[in-house]
Amino acid sequence: MTNTKPVRRRQPGRIFPEFTLPPEELARRRDERNARCQKARIVFDRVRPQLISEHYNWFIVIEPNSGDYFIDVDDNVAEKQAREKYPTGWLVTFRLNETGACGRI
Repeated sequence: MTNTKPVRRRQPGRIFPEFTLPPEELARRRDERNARCQKARIVFDRVRPQLISEHYNWFIVIEPNSGDYFIDVDDNVAEKQAREKYPTGWLVTFRLNETGACGRI
């Protein structure tokens, strides 16, 4: 006689269905995020020519509402500087290069 271990079946669906956001809320959040990124991109495009020659490939963290930015060779340091001034604000990070991309694609 062999004892088989019962296999617990995985239930389909969400783990917490009560925490599901409606599509309107998701669309609103996406629009806010896109607007915030557009505002940060305008600041990035404005300051990039001045900073790119001396700080090529450094990180720049931008607070889009004020237009303040913080640069450092380490992204954690730049974000820490930004968080000291804007502890709850949304921040956008770019790299000081031709595209502003931060990672590998």
